[in-house]
Amino acid sequence: METRGIVICGVGGQGSLLASKLLGRVLVNEGYDIKVSEVHGMSQRGGSVITYVRYGDKVYSPVVQSGEAEFIISFERIEAARYAHLLKKGGVIITNTQRIDPMPVITGAATYPEDILDELTAKGVQVEAMDALALAEEAGSAKAVNIVLMGQLAKHFHIDYEKWIEAIGQTVKPQFVEMNQKAFALGYHFGE
Repeated sequence: METRGIVICGVGGQGSLLASKLLGRVLVNEGYDIKVSEVHGMSQRGGSVITYVRYGDKVYSPVVQSGEAEFIISFERIEAARYAHLLKKGGVIITNTQRIDPMPVITGAATYPEDILDELTAKGVQVEAMDALALAEEAGSAKAVNIVLMGQLAKHFHIDYEKWIEAIGQTVKPQFVEMNQKAFALGYHFGE
């Protein structure tokens, strides 16, 4: 199998590390070679965070180059636009519709682009947008946005649903397994 790339992006503290660990666990369990690279930036201060995940028969580099990502998983809509150049033709952006103002917007130096997802769609990008925060809260924690989005991503893989659920049990702390499995299910069944 050729090497494929996935980009997970968001704002510091949103759980991109856990999302990449879950994805990595599922792919390793399926027998793929996998490489993960994290770029933290100003993650501790709410800045942009990006994680690259590459998988295939044999992976030599973790970095996803421009035009190589099969999927971009974005925890915040402006981050989807920031990294859209990494998406390959025919790729999919799965994004949370939540708005988190970056520092230039907070200070008044810039305005938040409200129609950013419409602009991406107008450029021919396939965007799957969802209010992952509302679904995470329904599951029991606003912190589960990452797992809700992973549920949406899982629909694009030929990997049994139960294998994803099992991987959540292998990845998260025992006291949070049930809540994360519920969040995953809500993301997986979104739009049905």
